Amino acid sequence: MAIDRDAVIKQYQLHENDRGSARVQVALLTARINHLTEHFRSHHKDHHSRHGLLKMVGQRRRLLDYVRKTDLEQYRKLIADLGLRH
Repeated sequence: MAIDRDAVIKQYQLHENDRGSARVQVALLTARINHLTEHFRSHHKDHHSRHGLLKMVGQRRRLLDYVRKTDLEQYRKLIADLGLRH
């Protein structure tokens, strides 16, 4: 099962040509993290991929911190849309 990048980008883009804003990057990372989390349910000894997962989680954290600093309302909406925290 692959991630439908275009659908994720279309859902979270700020304007038509937006393919790399922090908001889109957070959404793509969340999709990849969720996909890898499912992978670990059946491959619990895959430590190399787990290392990549932890790097992605850290990158998402930094991007979310940036979004929170620049636009608090957009941060709150993004957190709610992605189902992160609470």
